[in-house]
Amino acid sequence: MRGAYDPSQLRTFLAVAQTLSFTQAARRLGLRQSTVSQHVRRLEDTAGRQLFTRDTHSVELTEDGEAMLGFARRILEAHEQAAAFFTGTRLRGRLRFGASEDFVLTRLTEILEGFRHDHPEVDLELTVELSGTLHEQLADGKLDLVLAKRRPEDPRGELVWHDRLVWIGAERLRLDPERPVPLIVYPPPGITRALALEALERQGRAWRIACTSGSLNGLIAAARAGLGVMAHSRGLVPPGLVRVPDRAGLPELGEVDFVLVHAQRHTAAKSAADALASSILAGGNRLYRGAP
Repeated sequence: MRGAYDPSQLRTFLAVAQTLSFTQAARRLGLRQSTVSQHVRRLEDTAGRQLFTRDTHSVELTEDGEAMLGFARRILEAHEQAAAFFTGTRLRGRLRFGASEDFVLTRLTEILEGFRHDHPEVDLELTVELSGTLHEQLADGKLDLVLAKRRPEDPRGELVWHDRLVWIGAERLRLDPERPVPLIVYPPPGITRALALEALERQGRAWRIACTSGSLNGLIAAARAGLGVMAHSRGLVPPGLVRVPDRAGLPELGEVDFVLVHAQRHTAAKSAADALASSILAGGNRLYRGAP
């Protein structure tokens, strides 16, 4: 260990690691891009290792950067716990949190468990729904904080990470180019459903609905049974399913953002919502890199 790790540099590192973009990280943190670069460079100097490979087009974590993810998260968690203990701040009240179905198979439960341990007097109410439905409930004042997908053109929310949508299905699945594409989809207003249908329509490719389910587990079961293909985040591909090869000729699905969105109206839950949002941002790598 060459020196103490600065929490501000670690937060910047996590933001870059989760967005794979110095520009997006700067926006999230409210910093200049030059400051983000400086934080990363100083952290690399402290660690004595290169944490990212970067060029004009892409940013990727190195093997040492992957290792730093876990260390950074644990250091920041301990730092925040110590600060809360010695300042005597105690969060209380009811917090209505909505998470999209995408996170059913991730380690979001670990983040929520840690939050409940650190803030036992907060009554946390969890709603799991489709992203589109959660955005509607937030707008209607039924939720205080939402973790969900947003469409590429939607400016709302604080970016947790940026990903690409891909087609996935059972490894043995073979698509007949002469027949409509069998789709496994969420019901409306599912965002991935809409993006998949729009992509197929642009390509002029015929399709049919082979399965509809509001549950991610239901969609996975249908896909594993070979009923069809589904659009899904590249970083959240469930076990037992694989990306559909390019030779199948399916259209590009584009990119998707996973974001945290706060209620627009000031509520009594704002402090608790801010604390949970900070926990999710600090532990975001567990959501898309640490499926059980």
